[in-house]
Amino acid sequence: MEILGVVLVVILVIIIANIKIVPQAHEFVIELLGKYKTTWSAGIHVKIPLIERVAKRVTLKEQVLDSPPQPVITKDNVTMQIDTVIYYAVYDAKLYAYGAVNPISALSNLAATTLRNIVGELELDGTLTSRDTINAKMTEILDEATDKWGIKVNRVELKNIIPPAEIQNAMEKQMKAERDRRETLLQAEGHKAAAITRAEGDKQAMILAAEGERDARIARAEGEAKAIYLSKKAEADGLRELKNAQVDSAVLEMKKYEALVAMSNGKASKIIIPSDAVDMTKANVLFSETSGLGDTTKPAAEEKAPAKKPDPCCD
Repeated sequence: MEILGVVLVVILVIIIANIKIVPQAHEFVIELLGKYKTTWSAGIHVKIPLIERVAKRVTLKEQVLDSPPQPVITKDNVTMQIDTVIYYAVYDAKLYAYGAVNPISALSNLAATTLRNIVGELELDGTLTSRDTINAKMTEILDEATDKWGIKVNRVELKNIIPPAEIQNAMEKQMKAERDRRETLLQAEGHKAAAITRAEGDKQAMILAAEGERDARIARAEGEAKAIYLSKKAEADGLRELKNAQVDSAVLEMKKYEALVAMSNGKASKIIIPSDAVDMTKANVLFSETSGLGDTTKPAAEEKAPAKKPDPCCD
């Protein structure tokens, strides 16, 4: 009975020792007598003692491979230090276990050679400004190359690009010169804009002043035209009234003379009367004296002869 108990205890210990629990996001590669048998996923599993073994414990989580800075030569023969960060995950535990002896080391070396090939086709300025392009190309190349290792490369990032010290000094001077140039350009554009604004303001002021003067002249001209029109209309109305009143030519001539007298009231006025007007005036005066027309002076009363006094001596 004691031997049976010991055997049962030994069997129980062996069974417990061969019970394996695979954590979440992990896989175990199982070999049977040195040959791949299966892949255990997350959960509880029991292996056969002595003939089965766990050949590889693989995590399926995304991992980060931080490569150290390495010298890279650009197309224009500038040597710089570049370090990369690779984000990857294992998607096939069997390929990861049997695809390469050391998949992580292989991935690191492959990233270094790929980076040298890509940067070697670019010049210094292109390298500094083409991070996204370099990242995309490296991700594509590494992802395709690591498929047979069971690795999925999600993305690659260039962490630091460190050019030589003399190149850095030259770049700083170039950046300072560029900033100075932009500052000068902005100041020139500001002065230009201010000058244009002032010129536009002066132009608008001159245009408004000219328009105001034009409107004033038009208003004055319209006023004078209207005054002349009203004056002529009044004269026409007066002549029309005289015509309707059937005034003879003598009265019309007298009106002309009155107008001439009114014109001569000013100082230093000279009036030139045509000879035919003078003859007509004499004729009208003679006609007035003989006919009595146009004479407003009352005739003087006839003087009566003094009464003859009686002579006392004769009467």
